[in-house]
Amino acid sequence: MVKYKLLALIAAVATASSAAFVPPAQPPPTQSTTFALSSTKSPTTKTTSRAKKSVRERTSEEAVSLIRDVVQAAFDAGPRAAPSRTLQAYIAITRTLQDFSPVQRPGRQAEQFSAPVALRKLFERLGATYIKLGQFVASSPSLFPNEYVLEFQKCLDATEPIEWNVVKKIIEKETGPITDNFSFIDKTPLASASIAQVHAAKLKTGEEVVIKVQKPQIDNLLKADLNFIYIASRVLEFLQPDFERTSLSAVAGDVKSSMLEELDFEKEAENIEEFRAFLRDQGLRDSVTAPRVYREQTTKKVLTMERLRGVSMVDAESIRTITNDPESLIITALNTWTTSVMNMPWFHADVHSGNLLVLDDGRVGFIDFGMVGRVGEKTFNAVSELSSAMALGDYEGMAQALCNMGATDEDVDVQKFGRDIEQVMSDMANVSPDIAAVGVSGDGTVQAAISFDENEVTNMLLKIVDVTEDNDLKLPREFGLLVKQSLYFDRYLKILAPDLNTSTDARMVALQSADKKVEVIV
Repeated sequence: MVKYKLLALIAAVATASSAAFVPPAQPPPTQSTTFALSSTKSPTTKTTSRAKKSVRERTSEEAVSLIRDVVQAAFDAGPRAAPSRTLQAYIAITRTLQDFSPVQRPGRQAEQFSAPVALRKLFERLGATYIKLGQFVASSPSLFPNEYVLEFQKCLDATEPIEWNVVKKIIEKETGPITDNFSFIDKTPLASASIAQVHAAKLKTGEEVVIKVQKPQIDNLLKADLNFIYIASRVLEFLQPDFERTSLSAVAGDVKSSMLEELDFEKEAENIEEFRAFLRDQGLRDSVTAPRVYREQTTKKVLTMERLRGVSMVDAESIRTITNDPESLIITALNTWTTSVMNMPWFHADVHSGNLLVLDDGRVGFIDFGMVGRVGEKTFNAVSELSSAMALGDYEGMAQALCNMGATDEDVDVQKFGRDIEQVMSDMANVSPDIAAVGVSGDGTVQAAISFDENEVTNMLLKIVDVTEDNDLKLPREFGLLVKQSLYFDRYLKILAPDLNTSTDARMVALQSADKKVEVIV
């Protein structure tokens, strides 16, 4: 099965010395980045599977190309990285095996073995690259098995903070002496993740900001690990040509491009500024905002931006102290995001409750633009068709839109597919949020537990993926990202506007953009 082959590749690479190879730079992705698992052929056209090839059928040009990549990779990596990475892999594997070993220290009990749990623990112990890969697995149900998608929701991206002296050196190396730019920086970070940690600060001009600082050597580590995964997939496809049908190296290349983009904080700064420009052009700055970027204090490894103070979108009680119309507020947030999908070259692909705030002044605040998705023309057109059909309650039309978006080698029974979609939509409508305790700390930072189970969102997404696969369709990952964000908004609507009829309320039509109306996705 394709999903298990791809996961097996990543798991195998995770146990190897992953800094041993670094392939030459790949061409930058186009604006419409789509995974190679999608196809442009008609979804209702019957095609014949091509015969399997053997490695003996490889041409000399293919062999030379592979050898060139591997040799260049070994040369670029150098001799230093592999030993330390190998040691880290050894320790991570040993500790993970020990968790399930029947021989335990006094007072400890062996865990019951589960492959998804074991792999998730291994990824967490291998550090930044594999934590990010775990998050990629969690957000890609169209690429990976359901049990792994669910387990990797637990993949923790919270690490021990690096010492202030190290952070200070990075800031000063990137932006100059701290005293030239900042009147204050809190030495205790607000948060520490695998790639970066965040500190509260104040500029000399008086503005409150947060500084996102990339951890030392993390860029070299991620590049080495991800490039080795790419090389491993190339070698595997070369030795077993039939694996080319699973697009392993194409997916590995896309994983690499997506994750390395998060290392460039100047790129994230551009994303924020583009979104702010979109808000300005749409006349939304009075109701929606994103942090202002301070360019003079921003580099590829340091991002300085305005500090937004507010509460999570799931903190209904606190929101009602800010506005007496939370329903209009969540509709504004949803319409803003939907319109951005239809009018920008990318969309915010991580609108969980920590990244979507209600600010103290009543505006909606979007933060964290490190993870974005891009919609190709084919998917864009199909999403438009899907939205229109959804607004009309036309499940067969929704099925046809998904057929237009996906890849298939089989004829699709559109009527049956429509009935399956109707059942999934009915299940979605019957789910209620589980309200949890939320609040705000003394310094104004958000302290919120998601008031609906994160697995609930993932399970609904998995149901959608299962329905499409049961009907012989393979959807591109970008659609999975779109649907997951839509499911987040669906839960926010249930919390803040439980009586709203999204199919009839006129406010659910997205704001005017490009001289046309855009229907909402949820």
